[in-house]
Parts: sequence; C-alpha cells; structure tokens
Amino acid sequence: MAVKIARQLKKIALIGAPSSAAAFLPGGEKAPAALRAAGLVERLQSAGFEVVDHGDCAPRHFADDDEHRRARNVPEIVAGLADLKTRAELAVKSGALVLVLGGDCAQTIGLLAAARRYYKHLGLFWMDRDADLNSPATTPSGRIDGMVVACIIGKGAPELVRFWGEPQLVREPDVYLFGIERLDPPEQEFLSKSPMRHMLSADVQRKSASAAAKDALAHLHADSREYVVHLDTDSIANSEFPAVNVPADGGMPLADVKAALAEALRSTFLVGLTVSQYNPDKDPDGSGAKKLIDLLVEALSVRAQSAAAPLPASSAPADSQTASE
Repeated sequence: MAVKIARQLKKIALIGAPSSAAAFLPGGEKAPAALRAAGLVERLQSAGFEVVDHGDCAPRHFADDDEHRRARNVPEIVAGLADLKTRAELAVKSGALVLVLGGDCAQTIGLLAAARRYYKHLGLFWMDRDADLNSPATTPSGRIDGMVVACIIGKGAPELVRFWGEPQLVREPDVYLFGIERLDPPEQEFLSKSPMRHMLSADVQRKSASAAAKDALAHLHADSREYVVHLDTDSIANSEFPAVNVPADGGMPLADVKAALAEALRSTFLVGLTVSQYNPDKDPDGSGAKKLIDLLVEALSVRAQSAAAPLPASSAPADSQTASE
C-alpha cells in the first residue's frame, strides 16, 4: 500500500550533513554546526516553523586522495550519503520540508535517493554557478563536487551512480540548472545535446529573478510534481557573500538569489532543500552565517504564510520504490 504523506508547510525536518569529502578544500564540514550556533533553529521557530532536528550525520572530511585523481575520496562520500539517506527517508515520510545543511554539493544525492523511496519521479531545481556535469573522463580536478549533477542523471562516477541502484535519480528533462556561469567545454557540449534546461546568471538578472524562477519551476511542473531544490551559496555575488569554497567574481546579487529561492520554496510539492558550500573557515566574524540564515528564513517564510488552509495528502506511487505501511 502506498504511503500517504500529508504536507506540513509549517514543519521543517533539519539534518546536518557535515561533509567536505566531495569538495575542493576543507572547512565546509563545519557549516552545520556554525549555522546552528548562529541561531538558525531559533530564527526558524520565530518565523512560525516547528523544527524537528534529526541531528548531524557523521563528519566526512576533505582528502587529496591522489591515488584516485579521476574521482577522489569516493568511499568516504558514499558512506556519508548512506548515513544521510537513512535520516532523510524518515524526514521525507513525516511530511515536513527536509532542510539539509551541507557541506558539499554531493549531499543532494542523499536527499534525492531518500525521496525516491516514496516518489518515482522527481524534479531538481539546481541553483549553482556550476553545472557540475563533469565525469571521471572529463574532470579537470577529480573532485566529485564538479560531477554531482552527472551522478544524479546516471552519467558520473560509477560508485555514486550505483549508490541509488537505478540508472538515474532524476531524468535529464526534470533537471533545471538555474543561474549557472562556469561551464567547462565538455559540459557545454553535453548541454547542447541534452534535454536538460538551463538559464545563465546573466539571463536570470536580465529577466528578473522571480520571473525566471517561475519559468524554471513551470518547466519542472512544480505545481503538480514533487521536486528538490539545491542552493549552492556561491550563486551569491562574491562581493556580498565571500565565505564559500571557490570565491570568484560574478554571481547573482543577494536580492536576486532571495527572490528566486522564495519562488522555488513556495510550492506544496517541494520535498526538500539542500544548502551547500558555505565555509566557516572563510567567515571568521560569523557575518556570513548570519547573512545565510537571513536568506533562508526570509525565503522560507512564504511557506509559513501559505499554511492557513489544510493541504491534501500526497500519495507515493505504488511501485518497487514505494515504502509500505
């Protein structure tokens, strides 16, 4: 029998994923603790949310792993994702919005795998400067953070593709790359042939971030189909948020990121949000943590405001990936 998952717009299931194992440098594993210490839970509660804290996964640390230059640190990454998936499955089933605090971008794989237990098809709204579409054959670095979307669509590092056990966690047409700027030549070639949609950062700003996000979400059928949002904090202009792993000129104004994120978090079909790449080592005074908390709470507030009326239950499809009561 399919699980009936009742939406609870004012409930958040919080999970810390303290991992820098997939990243380009250490520090991101400290992000969940830094955000908690800066008052994230209290701010969410003050905004009207019930927060159920599922705790932190075991820390997973950056390593050079020069013995595996085409796909570094994979066993550590897979172990961390297995931990996250177990916690996130319970969180998804609760009907709360699952908020995963990374950590590196690979944590999105764990949340998607958990959600796929209940939903046969998912959309992915990927807000990131990078497409993360490299593979072990094309990567210039060997870092899995540059291959996460490729892994999600079944074309990345084999161990991470097999983590889910099917060719794809998300189908290519159901992924939208929002606000990207940095594309390696193999990624550009792939996108020229793929049904995956994308919008460059410059086009987002030209169109208006809110309108651009609405268009992307319409493509994902976010008003009728479950989806996950990934936020890489390097989407924010470096001049406004430098506390990221790979700071560089460019990015979108913080106000645009906030407007787009608020649209992406509005739908009742949203399953979860992953937040990645905030690096406390680059935030000595803690101002970045406070700014990120402001962003998250203000963007999430649209859900609390929409929670006046009861929502219908969402029924997971009765197939081999559906949990049973």
